[in-house]
Amino acid sequence: MPKRIKIEPHLSTEELQRRCRQAKSPTLAHHYQIISLLAQGKSSREVMELTGYSRSWIYEIVWGYNRYGAESLGDHREQNRDYDPILNDVQQAQLWQVLQQPPADGGLWNGRKVADWMSELTGRKISRQRGWEYLKSMKFRRRVPRPEYEATDLLEQEKWKKKSPERSGEIGEKISRKRRRSMVNG
Repeated sequence: MPKRIKIEPHLSTEELQRRCRQAKSPTLAHHYQIISLLAQGKSSREVMELTGYSRSWIYEIVWGYNRYGAESLGDHREQNRDYDPILNDVQQAQLWQVLQQPPADGGLWNGRKVADWMSELTGRKISRQRGWEYLKSMKFRRRVPRPEYEATDLLEQEKWKKKSPERSGEIGEKISRKRRRSMVNG
């Protein structure tokens, strides 16, 4: 017979079920459901089958509940405070103005150049990734023209185009010769 997980009696089974039904987030509801099922005497295997949670994660939830009570349940993301953006609105407007011109070293704006500009403005080290995110958030992207090979002959290029009138007859003739050969040999 499988060993049952012991649940500390912080809340009654009825209270656990009530909180499960009234939970504001799915994660919190699942956590209350897991604790409630275990408090009713279900095995960890049964709880795994009913909830879809792994045994190790069920143990983590139980560990927190047994030590800290119902406060440990849920994912607590709602307690995360908003972060302050690296650049305030005025600084973002300055960045927008700077991006309208080519960078001082020439070339194109990229994440590293934007991060360097931001580092200079704020006085703290800004990562290349953060520079790229600001560049993307302002709807900028790299626009690089395709390289052109300067020693090309325009007449030679026309010969190689798939739909060139001169070549289409030759290609069609070659294909039909191949088909005839394969039908004769095949």
